[in-house]
This record gives sequence, structure tokens and C-alpha cells, in this order.
Amino acid sequence: MIQPNIPESDRPRVVIVGGGFGGINLAKALKHAPVQVVLLDRNNYHLFQPLLYQVATAGLEPDSIAFPLRGIFKNQKNLHFRMAEVKAVRSEENVLETNIGEIRYNYLVIATGSNTNFFGNNQIAENAIGMKSLIEAVQIRNYVLKQFEESLLLNDERLIRRKLNFVMVGGGPTGVELAGAFAELRKYILPKDYPELPIHLMNIFLVEAGPRVLASMSEASSVNTLKGLDFLGVKVLLNTAVKEYDGTTLKLSNGDTIETQSLLWSAGVKGFPLEGFPDSVLLPNGSMKVNEVNLVEGYSNIYAIGDMARMLNDERFPKGYPMVAQVAIQQGAQLGANIKNSLRGKVMKAFRYKDLGSMATIGRNRAVAEFAGIRLSGYIAWIAWMAVHLLNLLGFRNKLVVFINWFYRYFTYDRGTRIIIKRGAANIVKLGKTMDQTTASNI
Repeated sequence: MIQPNIPESDRPRVVIVGGGFGGINLAKALKHAPVQVVLLDRNNYHLFQPLLYQVATAGLEPDSIAFPLRGIFKNQKNLHFRMAEVKAVRSEENVLETNIGEIRYNYLVIATGSNTNFFGNNQIAENAIGMKSLIEAVQIRNYVLKQFEESLLLNDERLIRRKLNFVMVGGGPTGVELAGAFAELRKYILPKDYPELPIHLMNIFLVEAGPRVLASMSEASSVNTLKGLDFLGVKVLLNTAVKEYDGTTLKLSNGDTIETQSLLWSAGVKGFPLEGFPDSVLLPNGSMKVNEVNLVEGYSNIYAIGDMARMLNDERFPKGYPMVAQVAIQQGAQLGANIKNSLRGKVMKAFRYKDLGSMATIGRNRAVAEFAGIRLSGYIAWIAWMAVHLLNLLGFRNKLVVFINWFYRYFTYDRGTRIIIKRGAANIVKLGKTMDQTTASNI
């Protein structure tokens, strides 16, 4: 039987499931605490998800937005990392079941992140394309480039349109940024790479069920975003929901249909709770009920942070905090401080989210940003967006590589290596996809 081979210690063991934003910030906060930290993740890297769409559209290479977890914690002596898939929790025994054996814990923190939410529509889940992992982003890049190559082999305009129509569902930051990236791909890259391609047959749609895009931001930012998308030629459909999609024909709530083989879904996310918890703790979106210190309801030593936590004690967010990176980062850091307070016999401090603002890029020289009561749009917001993302990337190499890529693209109107990975490498991707479907995004 496989054993996790974690050294025994007389210190309390804190097991963190998930190496996302919440998990790594919690682990860092416990660096000098008198505890043994065990970090589990099914991947051996931390993924910077805000730039995932740029990998999907050949703007960045995959290793530019991933950083080895062992590299992050190479100087943290009280931490042990194991690459593992977590199966279930036996809370009465303080035991975690994994594919590398059973792991005992004194404190358990669930920071498994989230995955694409298709809201129970199995047909769409089967035919649409999600984008929550590095493997999925590479798959999208391969798929999109393959659509361009295959379009050159066709003469029927209807079939070409079907291959070149790209539909993004969800008017949040991910949907907006994806739509903008595809529009720039059409404007700057395809005329050079595919001069024979009938680009006038390529359409980019952004479908949003609500009355405006970027609903979490101000009306002014939403209007500026719509103007930017319109300038790039993106067709935005508001107050429109997806009803059916069979892989070639998309049926919308307004009665329209779109012929497309490419439906990219970014309309929502859901948490991935571990097995072993009662239904009373779990919410419909997969997150878990927690109190003001992120303690899971009904438990004394199991916590949830980030996308997995649904905290309802803040009057500013009656439906819970948004499922964004900053919430996970802040909850991870504070839970670390609270665990240290608990060990000292001190009272834990209630968590209160500090909203640092929101931003989204629409394309070259176009973005919207809101922070500290300030609203920015256009070029200044775009520069702010780039600066924030560069500063939050892990690793000097990643920062440098991304900066050089952006600098090069700005002056050359070019993008990254546009290659299609096939056969042997495709089998690896296929294997990764199977893992994605059966395990949580950050476990």
C-alpha cells in the first residue's frame, strides 16, 4: 500500500487541501508557527488563473503562469508537500483519505477552489468548453488553431461559419477578456498566419443572461466595456440565456440560433467539496457553510476558505463573498493568524473582506478598473491591469517572461507560439482531462 511518508511530529498537524491562492497564503502565514503543515494538491504547481485565458488564445505559454509549489516553499522547514488526490474525510477520526494513503490531521483546511458550473445542463456540459485548468487552456488553444486549419479545407460558407463562430457565455471578467482576446486574434494574427482564410465569416459572440456585462462593477464601467467590445467587433447579446447546445447549433432564449462548434463557458463556477460531509453543510453551488472564522458549520477543527467557503455574516455581501482570488488570499492569511492565536489560547478574529477593487481588460489599450473609489478606463486602466497582474504572479522568472511577452506583442502585434499538439502529447492531455473530470480543480 502506498504511504504518504510524512514525518511524525509532536506538533499539531495542519493539512491544507489545495495549492491555490487560499492554500498557499495560509501555508505562508504558518511559516513560523509551532505546527507541521502538510499541503496537498493533485498538481505540483500553483496556477495563476487570471491569465489562463491568454494561454487559451496563444498569448502566453503554459509555464508562464504556473509556479512549482515546492519552489514556493523551499525555505519553509515546517511544510511538507505531497502530490495527491483527496478522496474523502473521516471527521470522527480526524483522517483524510487520499490516493497516497491516509493522512491524520489536527486542523483540516479545505481550499480546493472551484470548477466550471453548467447549472445542471448535461447537454451543455458535454458539448461546451470550460476553462478552469492549465490542461483545458492548452486544449482550447489546440482546438481553436485546429478550427482555423480545417476551415481552409472547406468551400461551403455555412460549414466555415460554423467553425469560425466563437461564442463566449458569461459576461463577467473571464468572458469579457476571452471575447476581447479572440477579437484581437482575428484582427492582428489571422490575416498574417492565414491569409487565405475568409476572416469576414468569423464572428465572436458574448452571451450574457443579465442586463449588462461586468455586473459586479459600476454602470459606467459596464458601458465602457460594451463600447470597447463593440470597437473590436464583438457581438454582445444581453438579457439572453443559453437554452440548448448540441455541439453545432446553439439555441438562445430570445429565439435566435447560432451555428457554432465552439462554445466557451464562463458563466459560473462551483465548489468541489470532499466526500464525508452531510448535505446540511453543503450549498447548491458546492461551497460549504462557514462561520465568521471560516470554521465549517458543525465542526471544531475543519475550515474552508476561498471558493469553498460561504460566509454570510457580512451585510455588504448578503449572498456571500464573491468567488475571486482576493477573498481566498485574505481568508488564507487571516486563518493562518487565527490558528496561531488558537494555539496560544487567544480568541480568533472574525474575517471581514477588504475589497481592493475589480478590473478587466478588453483588449489592447482598453480596460476598466475600480478601486478605492476611483474608476479608470482605457489606456490608464490597461496599464494598471498589467501592473497588478505582474505583481501578483509568483516567481521572478514568470514576471520577467510575461512582461517580455507583453512588451513584444505590443510593438509587433504578434502572439505566442501557435502550435497544435497532437498524438502522443494529445494522449497526455486526454489523461489530464480525465483527471479534471473526476477530481476538484485544486485537489
